[in-house]
Amino acid sequence: MSSDGELYVIAAPSGTGKTSLLRALLARLDHLALSVSDTTRPPRVGEIDGEQYHFVDIETFRGGIEQGRYLEYAEVFGNYYGTDRSRVEALWARGRSVLLEIDVQGAAQVARHFPEACSIFILPPSMAALAERLRSRGSDAEEVIRRRLGEARREIEACRDFSWMVVNDDFDAALAELVAIVSAWPQRRSRQNAHVQCLLDEAAGSITIDGYP
Repeated sequence: MSSDGELYVIAAPSGTGKTSLLRALLARLDHLALSVSDTTRPPRVGEIDGEQYHFVDIETFRGGIEQGRYLEYAEVFGNYYGTDRSRVEALWARGRSVLLEIDVQGAAQVARHFPEACSIFILPPSMAALAERLRSRGSDAEEVIRRRLGEARREIEACRDFSWMVVNDDFDAALAELVAIVSAWPQRRSRQNAHVQCLLDEAAGSITIDGYP
């Protein structure tokens, strides 16, 4: 973990409202920056290279895997997705904390490399509500929706491996909870250990204070 910034990992099933929450979170906290992932899937209508994703060909992506360039990566429905380590490090070097919007596979990989990262899983209020949200989009066939619901069930099984869980039932409440988690995380006990140990040593008499033994 870089001393210049934190690493926040956020995952959620499709249809949970994760993207809208993250946009609002980034607008609220200007020290946060989103690391844009690489993908081998083709751009969708309206997507711009470098904004939603960095679109690369499969040979380039596989080369990056061989070179160890990816902090995490996964193959999903025949397409690769991954986080370029150099982009995360560049944001840290600028004093920013980094937000990763990835799936549970990627989150598990990040946890192995950076156990101090803050991981947050966003949950729907219920599976019925998730199904309703997916159908209300009107953009996916029923077969695709059922596949997404099956994937959501598998992803939700991993939610207890995350540092935090946030239920997106009420948008404003969920956003407030995310802001609170991100704001409090840098003050966690592990970051205070060095200062606390100094005080404990001082209290035990292993450190002298001017004028006192």
